[in-house]
Amino acid sequence: MKKNTSFTALCGAAFIQMVGVGIIVALLPGRVMQVSPSMEYVGYLASAFAISFVLLQLPVGYGGDLWGYKLFLVGGYALSCLTGLLYFKAGSVWDFLGGRALQGLGEIPVWALAPALLSLLFPDSKGERIGKYNASFHLGLTLGGILSIYACRIWSGNEAFLLYAATGFLGAVTVALFVKNPGVPKEKAIENRGSYRDMLRAMRKIRMPAVFGGVCLYGGAYGLFLTVIPGILLSEKGFSQTQVSLFFALFYVALSIAQVTGGKRSDAKGRYGTMYLGFGLVVLGMATFMVLNGKAVFALLFCASFGLGMFCVSAMTLLNEAVPDSLKGSISGVFYLFWGIGFFLIPPGMAKLGALLGYARVFPMLAVLVCLDLLALRRQRKRCFE
Repeated sequence: MKKNTSFTALCGAAFIQMVGVGIIVALLPGRVMQVSPSMEYVGYLASAFAISFVLLQLPVGYGGDLWGYKLFLVGGYALSCLTGLLYFKAGSVWDFLGGRALQGLGEIPVWALAPALLSLLFPDSKGERIGKYNASFHLGLTLGGILSIYACRIWSGNEAFLLYAATGFLGAVTVALFVKNPGVPKEKAIENRGSYRDMLRAMRKIRMPAVFGGVCLYGGAYGLFLTVIPGILLSEKGFSQTQVSLFFALFYVALSIAQVTGGKRSDAKGRYGTMYLGFGLVVLGMATFMVLNGKAVFALLFCASFGLGMFCVSAMTLLNEAVPDSLKGSISGVFYLFWGIGFFLIPPGMAKLGALLGYARVFPMLAVLVCLDLLALRRQRKRCFE
């Protein structure tokens, strides 16, 4: 019963927090433009988030393994609350950029440590539980994106950021009151794993380059769905802004459904087979959506989004199973480290190549890269005997 209460609390806290994130992500560019001397500062919003979110993944994961995940989850939600207050009081572009860096740090436990905690609470159904958690996460983003439309109409200033602060506060209280912490006790963690350097050595022994490469491609594709692809729909496919908003909703809904079904399938049928199926759907969607128009584009992009969700939950669970309990948080940090590298490198690279060669050529090239990683996964599976 306590485990199910913890699971419900984790999903509920993540859903509430991501509703707030979905609202402010849509509002931040406009607010920065009001106080900044140049458009380039809008682009720095992503960079400020990346600095903390990517670079601090391993330290936060290590800390969660050592001190317990609940402590860091409560702290992450509390930082999100403080970030909302900073945004509300922001009077300069540096206030907003500092808030984004703080937001990146606060979201690390929500993204990475909660799945690690669930893997310890539910060792026999970790894929299903992690999938459902990630689904609640993306459903919150979906609702937040919809609510942001009304937030712009209701508030003209920074009032919406107080709502974001409130979601962080509610998340912290929910986790503090209802989540059980099964983390490895400090003394046992030190005995089993030793120093931070010992943890890094242990991580290097995980010989799954195809999985890490796939996670990087997954992060890059995720970034493309949030940046480059919406631009293509507007500029080359003739979509309206309303249709692009529908595209975002479908993207998050597809990820949510795929996380649940993919998690169950990976528990029953195996991690590698689910990754194959997921990346196969990504290849189908990415290789063909540029040559079609209308509703067929929605269908193919939904297919690719669904494949990304299936790959995500099965790859995360596979890596989780490759390490002892004392490294669950650290391996989640490694997952999102590679995700972040792809997320922030692949979209700008694809944008530049698309401008030079045309997007109708560039996206099939990305599909080829995913196919190559599929082949590498098959070879890795034969070597490792899942």
